[in-house]
Amino acid sequence: PPASQNNEQGSTLRDLLTTTAGKLRLGSTDAGIAFAPVYSTGAASGKSGRTMPNILDDIIASVVENKIPPNRAPKINVKSEIKDEPKDGKKCIQDDCSKRYSDIQYSWICDKHVLWLRDHKNSNNWKLFKECWKQGRPVLVSGMHKKMNFSLWKAESISLDFGNQQADILNCKDSIISNTNVKEFWDGFEDVSKRQKVKNGETALLKLKDWPSGEDFKAMMPARYEDLLKSLPLPEYCSPEGKLNLASHLPGFFVRPDLGPRLCSAYGVAATKDHDIGTTNLHIEVSDVVNILVYVGIAKGNGVLSKSGVLKKLEEEDLDDLLRKRLKDSSELPGALWHIYAGKDADKIREFLQKIAKEQGLEVLPEHDPIRDQSWYVNKKLRQRLFEEYGVKTCTVIQFLGDAIILPAGALHQV
Repeated sequence: PPASQNNEQGSTLRDLLTTTAGKLRLGSTDAGIAFAPVYSTGAASGKSGRTMPNILDDIIASVVENKIPPNRAPKINVKSEIKDEPKDGKKCIQDDCSKRYSDIQYSWICDKHVLWLRDHKNSNNWKLFKECWKQGRPVLVSGMHKKMNFSLWKAESISLDFGNQQADILNCKDSIISNTNVKEFWDGFEDVSKRQKVKNGETALLKLKDWPSGEDFKAMMPARYEDLLKSLPLPEYCSPEGKLNLASHLPGFFVRPDLGPRLCSAYGVAATKDHDIGTTNLHIEVSDVVNILVYVGIAKGNGVLSKSGVLKKLEEEDLDDLLRKRLKDSSELPGALWHIYAGKDADKIREFLQKIAKEQGLEVLPEHDPIRDQSWYVNKKLRQRLFEEYGVKTCTVIQFLGDAIILPAGALHQV
């Protein structure tokens, strides 16, 4: 700043630090610090010494020179953003939230591991979400489809608009990828008789993976892109313009993770003979993810489980009581089954899967990672063994139409 400027006001962070430090006295708590920086003596011009201290060096010099006892902690007065915030965040999550967030409709599912925000319109949801997010817990927000233009997301609508395009289609059972016309996939979405058959005559379990994605999504489907963005849950975090969406505000010279959005479409496992496979194998995302179930198709044709049959299969899962109650609600439409694990369990799960691979006579190469390679769908029998042998419990979540599942980076999941 110009020499004529009053440095007491501190027009820069450096000025502010300097003017504040100059007022300190050893032992003073007015500025919340128990030491005073050491200034060099010199003229204001700086020719015979410095007047602008290096704060860190001065702190160290002051502590050494004045022999401040190590057990004399500096007194720092920081006002919490939330009044009376408990030291133990988990205590708040489990005991105190009902009092502090009485204006928010929410429940806990999966042994209080997942927060369920039941009113997507409540503008205060983000305050409770923040408490949960600090602990790296997944969050479920229901009813997002009520904000969306449902006609845009019907299978027949997407097929009509984009059926002539080519895309990669994955056969989830044998992991074979083929490039084909998108219309073929959508024609079989709700009509099993129109689905591809594999060599043994079984119906293929197909997935249209990440089509379209990112900028392609915005360019190809502008109406759907806008509909999605205006319907995102917790916009403070999830919207590209959200004030707490740090990744979207990174400077341009950073390599950002792929923030999408991307459309992920797949046939249901209920139409296959083998119910021990998934459409998304166990994996980890490098960024936080919000996944909204925008459409659920009801497949018709030979061999398909009836709606009651699907519900019966879901009831065989290790479900929370609240999820079982949702299954019995005729206004709710279940569409996806998720198994989620905390990031801290990744090493145990990796060791377990390598152990299972050896038992099955598979070659386990040191450079192969079963989670990174997305080569496993952990079926019910293996999930039970994982708990019994490694103490890792599965968090089972049913995603209903309109549910948004928000996962912290590093959380393992399969669908």
